[in-house]
Amino acid sequence: QTHRFFGSTEAVYAGTRGIDIAERLSEQVSTRDSVKIWLETTAVAIYEEKTVGVWRASDDQYLLIKPEILLVATGARERSLPFKGNTLPGIYGAGAFQTLVNRDLVRPARNLFIIGGGNVGLIAGYHALQAGINVVGLVEALPKCGGYKVHEDKLARFNVPILTSHTILEAKGKDHVQSVIVAKVDDQFHPIQGTEREIPCDCVLIAVGLNPVDEFISKAKEVGLPVHAAGDAAEIAEASAAMFSGKIAGLEIAQVLGVDAPEIPKSWRDFESILKSRPGEIFKLDSGVLQGDVFPIMHCRQEIPCDPCASVCPNNLIHIDAADIRHLPEFCPEAGKNCIACERCVAICPGLAITLVDYRRDKDNPTVSIPMEFAEHYLEKGNVVAVTDVEGHVLGQFPVLRTRTIKPYTHTLVVRVQVPAEIAVEVAGIRLIAGWNQPMKTEDNFVEETDQENIVCRCEHISADQIRQLIREGVRDINQLKAATKATMGACGGKTCLSLIRKIFREEGVPLEEVTDPPQRPVFVEVPLEILARNRQEAD
Repeated sequence: QTHRFFGSTEAVYAGTRGIDIAERLSEQVSTRDSVKIWLETTAVAIYEEKTVGVWRASDDQYLLIKPEILLVATGARERSLPFKGNTLPGIYGAGAFQTLVNRDLVRPARNLFIIGGGNVGLIAGYHALQAGINVVGLVEALPKCGGYKVHEDKLARFNVPILTSHTILEAKGKDHVQSVIVAKVDDQFHPIQGTEREIPCDCVLIAVGLNPVDEFISKAKEVGLPVHAAGDAAEIAEASAAMFSGKIAGLEIAQVLGVDAPEIPKSWRDFESILKSRPGEIFKLDSGVLQGDVFPIMHCRQEIPCDPCASVCPNNLIHIDAADIRHLPEFCPEAGKNCIACERCVAICPGLAITLVDYRRDKDNPTVSIPMEFAEHYLEKGNVVAVTDVEGHVLGQFPVLRTRTIKPYTHTLVVRVQVPAEIAVEVAGIRLIAGWNQPMKTEDNFVEETDQENIVCRCEHISADQIRQLIREGVRDINQLKAATKATMGACGGKTCLSLIRKIFREEGVPLEEVTDPPQRPVFVEVPLEILARNRQEAD
């Protein structure tokens, strides 16, 4: 993750980029003599003997470990979505897409369409823009996006169409995605006939939520192996919550093992709940409280756990309730102390949601400092740029006076623009004119396509229609579905399709308590059979 994290600066490194946090945590663990780190090693199974099978790929070894206690911090896997054409080349999960764009520096598309308005979809959309990819649209089935509004606002500044109460019906194409069909949905999330529209694109990003990777947890409980969980393996939440829950789990385990560890304060549990909380109420900016010749404007008007801006102000003039960092930040000048226009709050904000207005040189045409996370050649002194409000509405075209980065907040460009006084407090962002979000041009109106199915099980190529028909014939046991179709029996072991099959049962009006789940058997991760066989022979 290349974006700055939310949460608490003191507790979970808020305001620091995910890739940098990973390095810090790795360094902390590597300095502990009591911790042995095995890289290129995968836990693949838990057995009835209360052992954990691990495969060390670096030296091609398969080992059985018998721990006193197990901590599972395996994270989450992405949910899939069944729709017609969902196996066409060019359809990605958000994780694969971000890996290509952020780590491998590969641009996998020119015109991207996004399904899902949670934080994952919104952040991936902004990463796509940073990579020079045109985001032609985003659909969210709910009446509003479920992710942080500051992430949604970043897309709005680039004129990305965000279609709430919409869903995808079909991806069209022959050897790759060429367009999608979307439609409005009613309050029961059923497509409304007559609202269909086709949107050209060459890539579809699916970001419809996450499921915990919890098979190790359930199997450990089944065989009686003491187990603790942390992060998304225990509960889906933001990365900052995952770090803090890991801290709590570590102390819990130390206590169980008899180590002289301190009691876990109740305040820690309360703080963990705050970090895990969903986005709260959205408030309007009260411009009447803005006073002085220079001051920051907090465009983050939604209650979310975040406090970096309060931590970096050299005069301690930005206040956030320390007992509940979900409360909105406030700029509170004091006698003899005021904003010095250092722009640190502008640069550190994870949501790029703080600007700074400076009237000192020109009362009628003040400067506004705006954060941007794009290469400097897009924004140079003397350029005339389009500035927008929070909702992405263009307020006008104005000159850039200066750009700079502030150590240690690298890769965030602070752009100083001169604007008329009457719109200064409304300015929230810049819309770059660099080829993004232009209507996709097609050579003709004909989209060559082949017949596509609504695939649920990708490994065995089983369609939703096949599963639905068996359910309508009275099948209530997923083991019967397996026997009839081989669904859940592919290489992934049902990690993707099992949740989709349960979803189809619910859609058909079958309560899940009437459905028999298949048993979970090792191994949970693909491993060459020769590795397991060799280990067995050596044991004999």
